[in-house]
Amino acid sequence: MDQQFLTSMAFIFLSFALYIGIAVYNRARQTSDFYVASRGVPPVWNGMAIAGDWMSAASFLGMAGTVMILGYDGLAYIMGWTGGYLLLTFLLAPQLRKYGRYTVPEFIGDRFDSHKARLIAAIGTMLISFVYIIGQLSGTGVVLGRLFEIDAAIGTIIGVVVITIYATFGGMRGITWTQVAQFIILIIAYLIPVVFMSLQITGNAIPWITYGEIVTKLGELDRDLGISQYFAPFEQTNKAQFLALLFCLMAGTAALPHVIVRFYTVSTMKAARWSGAWALLFICMLYLTAPAYAAFSRFILMTEVAGQPFDALPAWTQTWIDTGRLQMIDTNGDGILQWSEITISNDIVVMATPEIANLGVFVIGLMAAGALAAALSTAGGLLIAISSSFAHDIYYRLINPQASEEKRLLVARLSIAVATIVAGLVALDPPGVITQIVAWAFSLAAGTFFPVLVLGVWWTRCNAQGAIAGMLSGLVVTLTYIILARYFGVSLFGIIDTGAGIFGAPISLLATILVSLATPEPSQKLKEEVMDLRYPEQMTYKDGEVWLHENR
Repeated sequence: MDQQFLTSMAFIFLSFALYIGIAVYNRARQTSDFYVASRGVPPVWNGMAIAGDWMSAASFLGMAGTVMILGYDGLAYIMGWTGGYLLLTFLLAPQLRKYGRYTVPEFIGDRFDSHKARLIAAIGTMLISFVYIIGQLSGTGVVLGRLFEIDAAIGTIIGVVVITIYATFGGMRGITWTQVAQFIILIIAYLIPVVFMSLQITGNAIPWITYGEIVTKLGELDRDLGISQYFAPFEQTNKAQFLALLFCLMAGTAALPHVIVRFYTVSTMKAARWSGAWALLFICMLYLTAPAYAAFSRFILMTEVAGQPFDALPAWTQTWIDTGRLQMIDTNGDGILQWSEITISNDIVVMATPEIANLGVFVIGLMAAGALAAALSTAGGLLIAISSSFAHDIYYRLINPQASEEKRLLVARLSIAVATIVAGLVALDPPGVITQIVAWAFSLAAGTFFPVLVLGVWWTRCNAQGAIAGMLSGLVVTLTYIILARYFGVSLFGIIDTGAGIFGAPISLLATILVSLATPEPSQKLKEEVMDLRYPEQMTYKDGEVWLHENR
């Protein structure tokens, strides 16, 4: 075994042991522990857990690679995923926290006083989370497959086993503190290589202020090669698709059930707002670094790998070629590797960069541990969303309201195990690259939940019939467009499968409003509950007046 393999193994096994240890130590002993960590997580730590939950394999592995390959057009992912947190923090998170429920389906069911709406929301949550988790498990396969030099499918199976163990034991309480540890590991792993690359290429260790000059040089290289310039807008995609994807990622972020539930783990509305602020700060640490990562990686590939004889390529190229995610084919037969002869999957750019830049075995091992932390942290949150939707919203609220706490915890843990195994089987042969699969989940969330949640909080006239019509129409339209665009080549206005939510969300919004207006108004009690959500927790809306708690 070589030193690189042993170092990477040490990092990964130590991190696995840490995650499982934290989950066991903080294991859920009651349902409030399992679903919302007993609402006792401080805002700073919750913000860090949100960031860990949020920065998935798509962010860690796929985003810099997407920007590297697409250039300007890849920035839709950064702007959309970041901007969505502003919508969530200002429009939904504090209000949903004040309502005091465990899950998004429970909010929808109780807000509209409808078991049908609750069931549809639970099914939608499980579908969205299931699609999302496929991308995370696929990411673990990429990392472990490269590390062990095994098929990515076997790496995916290893990830399934680890996730099942710590998510089943810990519930939301264990996963919260696991995600804090995972965020610390992944952000250190992400920042160290880019700092060293900046120092190596520019002589300055602050990548956020040096990568601009590298982007300028990339433009010069692109012109010399006669290819579209790296920073030119809408060269790899069209403006309609860029804007559609930007909208889907923003609205999807604000409506993702596994993200919203993290705001239920704090004690007050104020703490929910501060959690969002801290989360945005921690998320920006990675998202502001991704463009620098992309520029440095592309520059090294264009200047130090492209142009080399095929028989003198670095050893790392063959290792990644063996994974099937890198192709270098001498199409013109001149024995020299041209830039146009390199085909690299955007999923491997970040993982391969420490080897591309020759940063040493320590950094390579740290990167492997960070990539797994990103995939596992998000997978844990998604599993809780799936589990709570089935065990709490369907089993307990609809099937067996008399179930004991022990039985509810058992059903929750069993649903996690089943969901992980099924998603793992699908991830063995994923239907797309990581960022693409994740974008589908965001489109589904944008089309299914965003209009209904916003109207449910801010429009008292919105009723159960409207919510049901909105969720169903948005889900069907978005899912249908994804399938038609992905497998049958359908494209309206140049918008592909990743922008499908741009069609589902307006349909959902229109259906919710029109059906609500065409059917009876909600009860006065439900209207007052909606009005009450808009005031701080020390105030309560009742009988057309706002009351301070001490005056009640």
